[in-house]
Amino acid sequence: MVVKKERNLNEDGLENEEELEIDNTLRPKEWNSFIGQEKIKKNIKIIIEAAKKRKESIDHLLFYGNSGLGKTTLAHLIANEMNTSIKITSGPAIEKAGDLAAVLTNLKEGEILFIDEIHRLNRVIEEYLYPAMEDFRLNIIVGKGPMAKTIEITLPTFTLIGATTRVGIISAPLRNRFGATFEFNFYTVDEIAKILKRSAKILGIEADEEALSLIAKSSRFTPRIANHLLKRVRDFAQVKEVDKITKEIAEESLKFLEIDEIGLTGGDRKILETILEKFNGGPVGLKSLAAASLEDEDTILNIYEPYLMQLGFIQRTSQGRIITENALKYLKARWPKNQSFLI
Repeated sequence: MVVKKERNLNEDGLENEEELEIDNTLRPKEWNSFIGQEKIKKNIKIIIEAAKKRKESIDHLLFYGNSGLGKTTLAHLIANEMNTSIKITSGPAIEKAGDLAAVLTNLKEGEILFIDEIHRLNRVIEEYLYPAMEDFRLNIIVGKGPMAKTIEITLPTFTLIGATTRVGIISAPLRNRFGATFEFNFYTVDEIAKILKRSAKILGIEADEEALSLIAKSSRFTPRIANHLLKRVRDFAQVKEVDKITKEIAEESLKFLEIDEIGLTGGDRKILETILEKFNGGPVGLKSLAAASLEDEDTILNIYEPYLMQLGFIQRTSQGRIITENALKYLKARWPKNQSFLI
């Protein structure tokens, strides 16, 4: 069985070598190799087994959660379990109805179509997707004005798997057409350590348990980040001409990368310090925080904020973001004066 995948291109039109390397070597190829997200795996396993007994394709699935938690990997594994191939695209890549038609009409019976960042689909494109998901047909309007006519194209039975980091902005009509929706949660430190142990073996890296545990604690509970850190620590060890990654080498590497023992970077600390120093601990809206910290709104929303909230360092209120007592302890700072929102 051949898994089909679109080329992963960067801004220069070249393949992103590091991401491809992770896809080709560290991405689990078998169901049992996928560590974590146990509840999701059990539910999907039932869906797959039931579909196989009926000799049908599985229902359309929607995956949501922070980036790097395994949504794409699990889509590949589902294709393997269903003994079919997978085609991958993204919401921003489908700019017009013709793009969607080209993707859908090239699918084969039983194939899986994976749309990453599905929340970024154009609303007009969504209208064409509805009958494709429900009735496996595509209605294309050809021409304009009085000469316009609708052509109905029958599509093969397929499964759409959508992935998003922002499920809340997906329109209700699209969201309701998925047979099942699954939230991907952050991993535990133990799960990340197991993933790192597997990755180290694949990459031929010799590492202490303590070193892997330290990297796991600094990984923001995210496998993708953990694997990236492992590679950077490996580079550091090789430059130092050290054959084995020890706890000391891992500590020195992470310090060099400006990542602390709980995975916070300079950017994370800047967000916390901005809320504390410029907004007296909050509340502060996203736009104001972005302007004051000189960070992009999407970067705060998708990269910094999820992990800071997971740690309990900031909380959202109806009036904006506020800093917490845990964050103050981390920053070794005092409570701002006359601040009643701190918790």
